[in-house]
Amino acid sequence: QVQLVESGGGLVQPGGSLRLSCAASGSIFSINTMGWYRQAPGKQRELVAAITSGGSTNYADSVKGRFTISRDNAKSTVSLQMNSLKPEDTAVYYCNLNWVRLLGRRAYDYWGQGTQVTVSS
Repeated sequence: QVQLVESGGGLVQPGGSLRLSCAASGSIFSINTMGWYRQAPGKQRELVAAITSGGSTNYADSVKGRFTISRDNAKSTVSLQMNSLKPEDTAVYYCNLNWVRLLGRRAYDYWGQGTQVTVSS
């Protein structure tokens, strides 16, 4: 069974920095994508950043230049370095892990429990 555990959320002032980490455990297919999503009050959950096992990244336009996603394949972890934080970054951030197996044509999708990030003065 796959489990994702997030850490690093908290309260930070505008312009500050925060680093989120997510550790995955269990039977994980080596070719996969890990990423961070967020959901603010009254808003739909949105992709913040994602990174494949090969190192390709994708960022939401709103965080480009401020956030950096990285991963350690050996440790099965993904991190999100968040700099120059803005109040609009306030949300619950969720770690995601997904992959598709060609054999059996089955998709796998796992989520962490979420961690609160609050940007406020």
